[in-house]
Formats: sequence, C-alpha cells, structure tokens
Amino acid sequence: MIATVIGLGLIGGSFALALKDKGLADKVIGVDNNPANAAKALELGLADEVLPMEAAVDASDLVAIAIPVSAIPLLAVKILNRVRHQIVMDMGSTKEELCEVIAQHARRGRFVATHPMWGTEYSGPESAVKGAFAGRSVVICQREMSDPEAVEMVEDIYRQLGMPIICMEPEEHDLHAAYVSHISQVTSYALALTVLEKEREDETIFALAGGGFESTVRLAKSSGDMWIPILLKNKYNVLDVLREHIHQLQVMRRMIERDDTEGLRASIRKANSIRRIIH
Repeated sequence: MIATVIGLGLIGGSFALALKDKGLADKVIGVDNNPANAAKALELGLADEVLPMEAAVDASDLVAIAIPVSAIPLLAVKILNRVRHQIVMDMGSTKEELCEVIAQHARRGRFVATHPMWGTEYSGPESAVKGAFAGRSVVICQREMSDPEAVEMVEDIYRQLGMPIICMEPEEHDLHAAYVSHISQVTSYALALTVLEKEREDETIFALAGGGFESTVRLAKSSGDMWIPILLKNKYNVLDVLREHIHQLQVMRRMIERDDTEGLRASIRKANSIRRIIH
C-alpha cells in the first residue's frame, strides 16, 4: 500500500511513523505547504518522498488528512474530486462541519471521518512520536456513510496501532470532544495567562512551580495555529462547557470566601470520584 499523509506535524508525522513502523505502508508520501516542514519530515524519515497534493493523491491507495480543522472540509472535497479507488481519511478533532460539507459528494463513500484521541503540546515534524497512538481510542463518525472496504482498511490500521474504536455521530463527537478535550485546552491557556499576569517574576514561577502546576499548564504551550480553528469550529459546544466550568469556579470561590469547609470537602469528594473513570 502507498499512503499519503497531508500535514506532517504532530498527528500526521506520528501517523506516518506508525505506518512505517508497523509495516502498514510500503511507501509514505508526504504533503505539506510549509517547505521547511516538508524538508524536516524527509530528514527525519517521516516520509519517503514529498510531492504536491494532486500528484500524491493520484499515486496513493490511502490519503490521510492531518491539517488544521478549518482547512479540512474544503481539502476533503478537492481530494474526493480526484479519487477513484483511493480511500481518504481525516484525523481532525471536529467533525460536524466536515461531515455536512461532504455529505452529498458523489464519492462520499471513499471517505472515513476519524479522530484519534491523542496529542501533545508540541507541533511540527520534530514533535512526531513513535508508538504515539497505542492504547488511545479513535472515534469514527458516520461509519455507515463510508464504503465497507474503506471502513475495513481504516479500522484495520487503527487496530494494528493498538487503538480501541468508538463510533459516534458528528454532533455527538463534537459535544463530547468539547467536554473532555477542548475545555482542558482553554483552561490551560487561561491559567497560564492568570499566572503570567499576577506573577511577574519568571524566576519565581520557575523555582516554585510544582508538578501539579506544570501538568495543568502543559497544554498552554500548544500552538494557536492548531487550536484556534478547533475552538472556533466547535464554538457552541465550547461555550456551553465554559459556562458550566465558570459556574463551578464561582461556586468554589464563594465557598472559599465563606470559609465553607464542609462545602469544599463535599465538592472535592465529588471531584475525586473521577478516579472511577480515569485511573
């Protein structure tokens, strides 16, 4: 199989590595509109060759799109306009708009909408991680809209990468992604901005910041080029979860103001119950 990966950053680069590492592709072609990224991907061995998008699609059996979500729908249509036997998949973290845009395309069946639930705060080809996806879930949306052999190929790849598969409708996916992924990103940015605003001494932050602070603000190092499109494309779900998050912060603020020991204890005990789900 010849695979093309469009977008050679964290997700695309790690997927290209996985295809090569597991022997799932005889050749990986890279596509990236940033020449520096393309050159670095070749240097790092993420891709065997870099080609323009049209030539890469024509030469491939599988095309994986791993670019910012704001650009995926239009590119998906352009690629579907070219495909014959090829299978196309995306790896973006919002799905509703994409699935609406391609819904009536004559070759909709060649497309499989996916979202591997993995990521780090880093970006670019250098951030690609070997074995990145193992043990992480992947969501497939509108499975029934894809041709059976297309779904079979994509699901087989993800299974060989060690990823449990979850099927969801696009609206359901975007809602849950807002609650378990996108809110963490917003919270991390906000906390970093709070600390940078209140603590003006860089040395003090570095010296006193413990593991808890580091893990909480880790995501604040993430690129805005990736996250701004996600937050805006999923804005209504993100705004909904932000309202609830702000409400919970206000509740805890009032309890602290009132020295409400029992209220705080009850809230923390309730929060601790997340252990049942996340170990």
